[in-house]
Amino acid sequence: MKDSAWVSTSMPYLAPREKGQPDAWGEEAAARGGKGSQRIVQAGVVPAPKEVAALLGVSAGEPVVVRRRVIELDDVPCELTDTYYPAEIARGTRLAGTGKIRGGAVTLLAELGHVGVRVREDVTARMPDTAEREALRLGGDEPVLRLNRVTLDGDDRPIQVDMMVMPAHLQRLRYEIRIG
Repeated sequence: MKDSAWVSTSMPYLAPREKGQPDAWGEEAAARGGKGSQRIVQAGVVPAPKEVAALLGVSAGEPVVVRRRVIELDDVPCELTDTYYPAEIARGTRLAGTGKIRGGAVTLLAELGHVGVRVREDVTARMPDTAEREALRLGGDEPVLRLNRVTLDGDDRPIQVDMMVMPAHLQRLRYEIRIG
């Protein structure tokens, strides 16, 4: 990629994909002349960390399903994403496994009857911890952006929490908001 900063918008990642459509990240990277991929490094049922529990509206330590991924652009790690789901939604589904999900997790959630209608995102900047620095191949003085996203259904219930960490110097987040 020639650009030093990737402009990222959330919208393509929030709606289910049409049958046969590639995953949103692969499509976005290809449109910019790159190859987007991801590796699932862990998936399954875990106790909800305190922050995740608060976002999902469950008790800390309650079982939730997590998918931990390393997102890559042209085979270089560019984002770490942990996605959490309430256990009653995701346990026993492909969300709890390490296999690729055709059309992505949002598409599978919709097939399971869980469609997001509202999203809340919080972005912060900080220095990465040692594991993040190593996984993202960062120097000791390079900060990261952390984007936490909660997707809520039509009843205002959280159905998905994404916790993303990305090198700050490679990102520009774009938000477009319709007024009225």
